[in-house]
Amino acid sequence: MNRSAATIAVILIVLGVLIAVPLRLAFPGAVVALLGIVCGLTLRTANEWERAVVLRLGRFAGIRGPGVFFIIPVIETVYVLVDTRKQSTIISAENTLTLDGVSVAVDSVLFWKVEDVRRVATELTDYRAMIGQVAQTSLREIISGMGLGEILGNREAMDAKIRAAIAAKSQDWGIGGIAVEIRDVRIPAELNDAMSRNAQAEKEKQARVTLASSEVAIAEQIVHAGEVYEANPMALKIRQMNLVYEMNKDRGATILLPTELAGAMSAVLKGLTPEG
Repeated sequence: MNRSAATIAVILIVLGVLIAVPLRLAFPGAVVALLGIVCGLTLRTANEWERAVVLRLGRFAGIRGPGVFFIIPVIETVYVLVDTRKQSTIISAENTLTLDGVSVAVDSVLFWKVEDVRRVATELTDYRAMIGQVAQTSLREIISGMGLGEILGNREAMDAKIRAAIAAKSQDWGIGGIAVEIRDVRIPAELNDAMSRNAQAEKEKQARVTLASSEVAIAEQIVHAGEVYEANPMALKIRQMNLVYEMNKDRGATILLPTELAGAMSAVLKGLTPEG
């Protein structure tokens, strides 16, 4: 008897006693009290997410609920109330070797729900423990068949493999809605340090390659500029004048120029000055 049925039964019995004794209405009071006793023996309730498995003389008689339902006293019994909501189970695999011989620890979450109430109640002794054990063994099997790089770099594929393995092993159990999500993958500290150093070395290598590529590009531009200046000496002289100006415009310093450079600059200025 659950709480709701017990409450209703007690209320009816008390009401019957009150009718029979203070009001001196023995027969109506006895009827009400008897109705309360019958409700206590036959009335049951199940929540919206619950299903009651009823046995009749030890054999499966049906699934009742949600809400109010009745059973035959003595002959029928409520064997179990099965929760049909989506549920989660934490599964872990400690010190499991990967395909390439690395010891890892993996934490994951299994989501599942009961789809066949009769099967999980009459064919499985403890469906919660069994689905957890199957999930754990499947997790270890999948880890053993994958390399460390695949586990760390492709968790979605690992989730799919674990889900498929669990579904295949529990397909006749009446459990469905199976989903798996990897929460954490832990590797030995020394391996983690080695991987960090390797990643840092790879970044440094890429930086050096990028710097060398930049140096090559700059050298090519300098060669191209030299070819332009060689073909056009006037452009070189103008560039020299511009450099001198840039060096002196903010500092106001005195710059000594070689005689040939000064003569070249004079020739350039004469060439740029319009004839009067």
